[in-house]
Amino acid sequence: MSFDVRRCLTIVLAAGEGVRMRSARPKVLHAVAGQPMIALALAAAHEAGADDVAVVVGPDRDDVAEAARKAAPGAEIYVQRERRGTAHAVLAAREAIVRGYDDILVTYADIPLVRGATLAALRAGLAKGADLVALGFAPADPTGYGRLIERDGRLEAIREHKDATELERAARLCNAGPVAFGGALALAMLDAVTPLNAQNEYYLTDLVEIAAARGLVARAIEADATEVMGVNDRVQLAAAEAAMQARLRRRAMIDGATLAAPETVFLSWDTKIGRDVLIEPHVVVGPGVTIEDGATIHAFSHLEGARVAGGASIGPYARLRPGADIAAKARIGNFVEVKNATVEAGAKVNHLTYIGDARIGAGANIGAGTITCNYDGFGKYRTDIGAGAFIGSNSALVAPVKIGDGAYVGSGSVITKDIEPDALAVARGRQEAYSGWAKAFRERKRKG
Repeated sequence: MSFDVRRCLTIVLAAGEGVRMRSARPKVLHAVAGQPMIALALAAAHEAGADDVAVVVGPDRDDVAEAARKAAPGAEIYVQRERRGTAHAVLAAREAIVRGYDDILVTYADIPLVRGATLAALRAGLAKGADLVALGFAPADPTGYGRLIERDGRLEAIREHKDATELERAARLCNAGPVAFGGALALAMLDAVTPLNAQNEYYLTDLVEIAAARGLVARAIEADATEVMGVNDRVQLAAAEAAMQARLRRRAMIDGATLAAPETVFLSWDTKIGRDVLIEPHVVVGPGVTIEDGATIHAFSHLEGARVAGGASIGPYARLRPGADIAAKARIGNFVEVKNATVEAGAKVNHLTYIGDARIGAGANIGAGTITCNYDGFGKYRTDIGAGAFIGSNSALVAPVKIGDGAYVGSGSVITKDIEPDALAVARGRQEAYSGWAKAFRERKRKG
């Protein structure tokens, strides 16, 4: 939906302590599908059409602020000095609210699966005439959740579980957290919130009753329960990860990829997978990976920060680290590690090899046990292997070094100097044979 004529401020609440995570790291910096939860929340806010974003963090939480700015460079950071409830947290961003917006959208950094389209639906309710729209869901077990109290199609109240009557606790919909309300009335309603509840806190949910008392229209829309699951501890973090993985796998398969055993494949929030890609069991794809049409990722491979072009074959048991760029129809085999290196079209690195800070030319063949010696303890250096070159097994290429097109390196060589195109380089000790030596040696040992 287009919101071109309605300006929106999205406020992302990220000030919770997250003590149940039992972690030195703030809760919202824990990752789901390779992305901090706060970054996922900010991405959803962007998808929902936010013009400006305000992030409310706790005191001395520069790490959360930094993560927010990284995920949304234009985000403004506000600090909730005292934790006195959600309405109190929203008012920490008063400076932003007073600038005047058509829509104020409030969401939470610890509901990492909420979709931008769902948040946009809240705004759509405002565009259709509501003054406030709250997001609800129907959990299997509503214990502990605030209830959405509706009558004749209108939302009359959101009652926290501890404050709800038995009748109110029978309501089908529970409060998911995100809410949108009109910007013109925002401060007047927020300032009317009082801490008259069991927790002595300023509840954002009280805006519903305030709106109703002033003759304003409040409504609720429903989201899938999985989409709005909150994360407060490690068990819930694992549940959110599982739900996100199911979403990512489904999207990949609908878009034309084959996942032979989907439940064993782990993807990242930004993974790009083309059509006719085959991913075998037990593959982990970290952030920053693109797998193009027709590529195959064999079992037990691990990819991160890499590009795999069409028709390329990776693994089994391969590791692609950041900067690995595997061209069309190249082959990276078992127990091969590639880091910050380009493997050009049709090249083969089939087994037991480390390729780091290098270029492997088109059609080159890298034998088993080859190592690019790229690090001297202080700096990294590059190895350049030309098109059609052949590197014999168990060779060490000491960077910086250049091997020309079509050159041949004999097995077991330690190469420290450049090799011209089409030349043969052999750098190993001369083999000597002494007839009968082994038999005589054994006899001496047996005699003691």
